[in-house]
Amino acid sequence: MTKILLVGLGGIIGAVSRYLLGDWVARITGDHWFPFGTLVINVLGCLVIGFLAGLADNRGLLSPETRVFMLIGIIGSFTTFSTFGYESIELVRGGLFFAAALNVFLQVVIGLGAVWAGGVLARSL
Repeated sequence: MTKILLVGLGGIIGAVSRYLLGDWVARITGDHWFPFGTLVINVLGCLVIGFLAGLADNRGLLSPETRVFMLIGIIGSFTTFSTFGYESIELVRGGLFFAAALNVFLQVVIGLGAVWAGGVLARSL
C-alpha cells in the first residue's frame, strides 16, 4: 500500500510539472509548427530517468521506496516516453537486441497507429 501511495504522490508532482513546463515552453517558443514542449519534456524525462536509474543501479543511492516515488511516480507521470527509453536501453544492455528493436518499432508504429485509429473512431461517431 505504501508503494501505491508513493506512486500516486509522485504522479501528482510529475503531472503538474509536465503541465507547467509544457506551458512555459509553449509560451517561449510560440509552439506554432512543432511541439517543442513535448520534446523538451520527453528529453528531460529521459535524461532524469537515466541519471536516477544509474544512481540506483550503480551506486545503490536510492531506496526501493524512493525509486518507486521518483522513477515511476514523478518521472513516469512526467513522461511515459522516459520509461520507454529506459526499458529499450535496458534490453540493449542485457544483449536483447532483437527485443529492443522490436520494442522501439512496435511502440512507435502501434502507438502512432492507435492515435490515428482513435481519431478515425472519434470522427465516425
